Amino acid sequence: MDWLTAENLIALVTALLGVLVSTGAVWYERRVPHQRRIGYRVQLDTAIGNAAADGAVTGPGAAVRRGFFNASAELRDATLVLLRIENDGALSIGADHYTDGDDHGLTVEFRNRRVKAVVVTAPDHPRLLSHFPDSWQGPAEGATTVLLPKVPLNRGAHYKLLVLLTGGPIGDPVSVDGNITEGHVHLNHSTTPDDKPPVFSRAARTVTVALTVCVVALAAIIVREQTPPPIGCATGTLTVTGSTAFAPVVRELARKYEKDCAGSKVNVTAHGSTAGIRELEASGANHGKGSPAVVTLSDGRKPGGYPQLRENMVAVSLFTLVLNDGIPVESLTLDQIRRLYRGEITDWNELVPGLHQPVRLISRDANSGTREVFQRRVLGRNELANSSLNCESLDDPASKVVRCELGSTEQVLSTVARLPGAIGYTELRSGSGLKGLHRVAIDGRRPVVEEIGASSYPYREIEYAYTWGRPPADSLTSSFLDYLIRGSGQEVVLTHGHLPCSTPKGLKVCGDG
Repeated sequence: MDWLTAENLIALVTALLGVLVSTGAVWYERRVPHQRRIGYRVQLDTAIGNAAADGAVTGPGAAVRRGFFNASAELRDATLVLLRIENDGALSIGADHYTDGDDHGLTVEFRNRRVKAVVVTAPDHPRLLSHFPDSWQGPAEGATTVLLPKVPLNRGAHYKLLVLLTGGPIGDPVSVDGNITEGHVHLNHSTTPDDKPPVFSRAARTVTVALTVCVVALAAIIVREQTPPPIGCATGTLTVTGSTAFAPVVRELARKYEKDCAGSKVNVTAHGSTAGIRELEASGANHGKGSPAVVTLSDGRKPGGYPQLRENMVAVSLFTLVLNDGIPVESLTLDQIRRLYRGEITDWNELVPGLHQPVRLISRDANSGTREVFQRRVLGRNELANSSLNCESLDDPASKVVRCELGSTEQVLSTVARLPGAIGYTELRSGSGLKGLHRVAIDGRRPVVEEIGASSYPYREIEYAYTWGRPPADSLTSSFLDYLIRGSGQEVVLTHGHLPCSTPKGLKVCGDG
């Protein structure tokens, strides 16, 4: 190690400090979760009618004002509400990300008050007002809700509603509701002014990054040694099989690992969790001594009878029910789901009066971990026997409901989108861009990664990685597992909608099972 001189060591330490400073600055500004979010909060709620001035109105804020706007009887109990609506997530929101309907994107509700007048203002983002057409005048006088159009919002963009209301007290709840693709609407809070300056200016960020680049270049010149491969890299060929629900994560990680570690090849062949366990067992039995270069991903723990398989907890995965768009149902109770999958509900008319459409259950085959989790966590029992080969008509005259089995998540999603009355299940992020179907809440609860551990949403499971025994520490199997569970793979796992078990929150959730 002739290069390890005092000068070279100082250069390397300086480069490391520069990288840490730049990384810390970028991390600090990107604390917002990687998802689409619309936040709202009430910035003003005050009485303006003469009832408050006379002492007839009580509640927070009623005794901290003097005077009134108008003495007319219809404004005696009037209040003004200023509502701020903003994109406080990390991703931009387009008009096509609103999924509530064709005519509006969000719904503002005033529980006990009636709308007298409303005005929209966007002083910091005036172009947003162009998405409110000239014909938009707000709701009819006396309504309790305001329907807002599908306003595209870049990160940090916001607009405000100033609403004149009658009929209710100050502080009466105000809520904003709506559905956002891969996101949600929530009540947020702020203890700072609207126009908060950035922690780091553009100039400071540019100087920091430029300085880091110069220091790293200086260190490279001083060391003058060929950069070794990343620590932990291994060469060879590895097969990753098992869960089709987790396959998108593994495929992306395989490409990244091959790019980072020259001489490695990672093949992903997902055919279902149970099939993957059997494939790993067969590979191990035929391999002789040692561990074969095979990793199997499984939605939930392996079945009994495979003592040689060694497990590693990877992440918590969320799953969801999906329904053909022809059925206008956004949420089902656990009891309704179980009755559907027991064949007790054969026509959607029972849940949507007037809509006569046969129920079609689109399921995964017996090798699927997604199905096993659905049966154990949601149904509490096995599904009905297969009664159809084409998923459209009954092949078994003794069956009351059409139920078919398919071999992959992609087949389930495309079939549910194609067949009227079809319902199925899938991993949360799969098929998010597919038209013709929508996700269904369970007992009004939707799967949200940030709420794992706090929400009682039932359709979730821990993703496990299995190997035959303990692979050698310097093998491609061990290296890729470390990359997946503790290394760069954590960010990929998060972006696909899973919670890594190795994160502080994930450790607790995975430990609780």
